[in-house]
Parts: sequence; C-alpha cells; structure tokens
Amino acid sequence: MSEIKDFTEIKFRSVLEEPTYEDGIGDRSKVRRVLLTSGKLYYELAARKAKDHRDDIAIVRIEQLAPLPRRRLRETLDRYPSVDQYFWVQEEPANQGAWPRFGLELPELLPDKLTGLKRISRRAMSAPSSGSSKVHAVEQQEIIDLAFG
Repeated sequence: MSEIKDFTEIKFRSVLEEPTYEDGIGDRSKVRRVLLTSGKLYYELAARKAKDHRDDIAIVRIEQLAPLPRRRLRETLDRYPSVDQYFWVQEEPANQGAWPRFGLELPELLPDKLTGLKRISRRAMSAPSSGSSKVHAVEQQEIIDLAFG
C-alpha cells in the first residue's frame, strides 16, 4: 500500500533506475547489459534478476514515452561505463508497443550508446495477444529468459 507521502512528496520521473543503483548500493561498473523497458514488465524482470543474483544486468524504465526524455536517458545510461549490450524489452508483439518507434528513434537520439539496440518481445502479430493464456505464459517466460540469456 502506498503512503500519503508517495503522492505528496515524490514527483513523476521520466526515467527510473533500479533502487539498488539509485541508492548507491549496486556497483554500476559490473553492469554489461542494460534492459530498457516500460510498465509492469519491469517487475517481472526485477524478480528474475533478484532470483538469479545478476549484478551484470541493469533494468532501466522509461516511463515517459513521448516526448522521449533524451537528456535524462543519456544521464542514466552514462552511469554504466562497462555496458556493451542494450535491449528494449516489451510484452507486446514486435510490430506493436513502443518498439516500432523506439527501434528507430533511440539509436538516432543516442548513437554512441544505442546504435546496436536489440529487441526482445513477442513475434510480430496482427493481434495484441495469442488468445490463449497458456501460450501467453510460455511467450512471457521466453521474453524473460531471453532478457537474461
């Protein structure tokens, strides 16, 4: 449950790092892979990262999708000096969600960092989901597995 101060003292932030790094506990120099994402998928990725004890991966949430928070994103990514892999991770199919735009825009905005940006998502589909909860669960697990592969 949220506390009242969460609504009165905290303001919206367009880009969020994991609390471990924001609090200065995590060692950013160990990070080799950054997973860029948005929304609730972050929590599944964070749970897997904690379960696997992966300090070589950082998860960065982009919470403001438009206009893209270029300066804040650059400042955040610059804090990770050893990264050689960047991935956009989304639940939506490849032709939906943020990827169709971000796949083009992010490398142009930050060419020194994101020129090799790769996507992890469901395959391109005409519908937003498979229509089967079992298939959805398998696909969701594949996305998480690929992100940490």
